[in-house]
Amino acid sequence: MPDQFLECGKIVNTHGIRGEVKIQPWADSPEVLCALPALYIDGRKVAIRSARVHKGNVIALLEGVEDVDQAMLLKNKVVCLDRGDLKLPEGTFFLADLMGLRVIDEAGVELGVLREVLSPSRQQVYVVQGEREILIPAVPEFILETNVPGGYIRVRLIEGM
Repeated sequence: MPDQFLECGKIVNTHGIRGEVKIQPWADSPEVLCALPALYIDGRKVAIRSARVHKGNVIALLEGVEDVDQAMLLKNKVVCLDRGDLKLPEGTFFLADLMGLRVIDEAGVELGVLREVLSPSRQQVYVVQGEREILIPAVPEFILETNVPGGYIRVRLIEGM
């Protein structure tokens, strides 16, 4: 069973004097955090009063944080989201749910497990660790099936992979 709460960013600083915090997002886009009703800090639910994107980060005003001194106490805290607060589009997954899945080829031969997802450009690359490390572009030509409940990803390899 996947964890209900997922790490989604880190408070890296304060912003202004009203108590806003600057959050470095760990999501596909910072807008994801702006759409959440609340974040979880140290296991405690904190409502988001307002949030906006600024230079790739999220500037948020959190309930109970009234000034810069209170905001400073949150610096370097990791923030989490409740996966129930997000509705993922069909066919998309939280990366945390993919880590450790078995990776098999078209014939069902196990190649290893997914250890890391790289994002060197707009396209993600799966790092599969087995007898050897295999890098697989995360595109439909190579990723045939992702079955999180079944615990595997079925892939098509080409010569040289």
